[in-house]
Amino acid sequence: MSRARVARRIAAGAAYGGGGIGLLGVAAVGVLLTEVQMAKRHVGNGGSDEPPPRADGLYGLQYPGLDGPLRLTMLGDSTAAGQGVHRARQTPGALIASGLAAVAERPVDLRNVALPGARSDDLDRQVTRALMDADRFPDVCVIMIGANDVTHRVAPTQSVRYLSAAVRRLRTAGAEVVVGTCPDLGTIEPVQQPLRWLARRASRQLAAAQTIGAVEQGGRTVSLGDLLGPEFEANPRELFGPDNYHPSAEGYATAAMAVLPTVCAALGLWPAEEERPDASRREGFLPVARAAVEAASEGGTEVTAAVPSGPRGPWALLKRRRRRRLPATDPTPAPDQAQQAQSADPAPNRAT
Repeated sequence: MSRARVARRIAAGAAYGGGGIGLLGVAAVGVLLTEVQMAKRHVGNGGSDEPPPRADGLYGLQYPGLDGPLRLTMLGDSTAAGQGVHRARQTPGALIASGLAAVAERPVDLRNVALPGARSDDLDRQVTRALMDADRFPDVCVIMIGANDVTHRVAPTQSVRYLSAAVRRLRTAGAEVVVGTCPDLGTIEPVQQPLRWLARRASRQLAAAQTIGAVEQGGRTVSLGDLLGPEFEANPRELFGPDNYHPSAEGYATAAMAVLPTVCAALGLWPAEEERPDASRREGFLPVARAAVEAASEGGTEVTAAVPSGPRGPWALLKRRRRRRLPATDPTPAPDQAQQAQSADPAPNRAT
């Protein structure tokens, strides 16, 4: 079965409530569990239990902001939260907020409701938190989720169902949504074969299915998989943090550089001439399942809805946007930040 058909079957199972297909066969699961236990002895001994820096607040206060700040919300797991770095400015939320403020020439109010260790079933709670203030709905939301679904063997149809529901709720509330799909877990340095191959296969299958589910609900996706691929394998000491699992500051910057152009495009802030597909960069219109598979194989690739229907179902625009180095700034606390923190519901305690 082709990778596009596998991704489409997972997404269809999520949409219609079917069991779909597993990411790994039954025989592979036994091998996977053994390898996971061995990998756990080597991964996560470098400080991953430390809470991520709090990066909520205002960015770009040097800009006038006559219309008020843009509101950006981060949702997802430890990658969205910025686990593994020590300064707020090093987290992906802070990097995207700083870059967005520079492009829009307008302040950005960042709120991060991501939870380290979260799986896709936590997105409903996170969306509720993101939308709890009806007068301050986010303008754009960035979701990074999926790694813990793979490591905890969550059925892919369930993962995609939860993600699709989250994107639908946020879009209904008027927010633009950008999903950073499941990273390639086959790049984690201590993980050995055959777990490395199995993890890579499972990660990419889930990323492709996430793309289909998110795009069909009106969101955009950016593949993070390959960003944790050749670059991370070639520079593991540079792009992984001290626990050998979470990205380092440079790794988060690489991911944020890939996500920022899509965030700006979703808000109509990217140059119009760059919105047209560039054949020299292998961009173009494809059936959404094929676009999803291509994106899952190459980090930094954007997929967004294009033609509602075609000979092989919905079509999407595949873009390979140019990355730009982001400014790194620390947040200025928003006036009502403390009050928001007190009123927020407590997050469940989940291991990374």
